[in-house]
Amino acid sequence: MPLVLYQHPLASFCHKVLVALYENGTPFENRIIDLGNEESRASLTRLWPLGKFPVLRDEDLDSTVPETSIIIEYLDRHYPGPVPLLPADPTDALRVRLWDRFFDLYVQEPMQKIVADTMRPPEMRDPQAVAQAEALLRTAYDMAEQQLDGRSWIAGDTFSMADCAAAPGLFYAETLVPFAEAHVRLKQYYQRLLTRPSFARVLDEAMPYFHLYPRHDSLPVQFRPDRPHA
Repeated sequence: MPLVLYQHPLASFCHKVLVALYENGTPFENRIIDLGNEESRASLTRLWPLGKFPVLRDEDLDSTVPETSIIIEYLDRHYPGPVPLLPADPTDALRVRLWDRFFDLYVQEPMQKIVADTMRPPEMRDPQAVAQAEALLRTAYDMAEQQLDGRSWIAGDTFSMADCAAAPGLFYAETLVPFAEAHVRLKQYYQRLLTRPSFARVLDEAMPYFHLYPRHDSLPVQFRPDRPHA
């Protein structure tokens, strides 16, 4: 199999790329990386010395592709499927790229700062930085709510790379800073993302790892490790 994805099923940025792969049924080998295991980590750093995942390796084209947005655009160009994740029209494509970056920079990054702070010893925590990250998330929610007026998906009427970014970012961010009552369209959009088959598959595969997430008690009830079974 020419495509190998180096990733971890709990990582939100890895979820973003997995959604893109599953949207188009793109065949790939799933290589799970344990950063705490020296051999596993080395298999990643040999490709990408920064040691950040996900990284896509394309053996057929002898290409190593890091960074989520670049990976998705690479797949869209070299392994296109029935769901184009980047529009052909340049103006529409810019809109998708804008909202893709929006969710990476203003939802995923502040979310990760808050999660990282919860994992520090109490004496090393930074309440001011957490408060700033929470405020940024609330502003991002407000902007997404406005953007969704009259739209089914964040950049228009079709699912795109921007929605691949939105799904995991909102999934984890909502456990830290819940949506407000006024975020009616955002909540509806979030539910559409949860039931999108590609993202539902990603979450199903992440289930065995959710107990490692520090705020797993705030996940939607169906994804909590201690959820009651029927």
